[in-house]
Amino acid sequence: MKELDIVVLKKNLAENGLRRGDVGTVVHVYELRSAFEVEFMTGKGSTVAVVTLSDKDVRPMGGRDMLHVRDLAA
Repeated sequence: MKELDIVVLKKNLAENGLRRGDVGTVVHVYELRSAFEVEFMTGKGSTVAVVTLSDKDVRPMGGRDMLHVRDLAA
């Protein structure tokens, strides 16, 4: 994964209000790809969370992935 790649969260992160399947953007790749800074946003572009994650926590968005919308407050 590289900066600006779209990624999918592989697990819930309740402390950040994030759920498995949420979509984010890699905004920074740490040295040796040891971790990734990923920004998660609402559909209107407001930042929900910026989280440091490993490749065990996210995966690249696939060509057959289906996007889904959920209410953040739910």
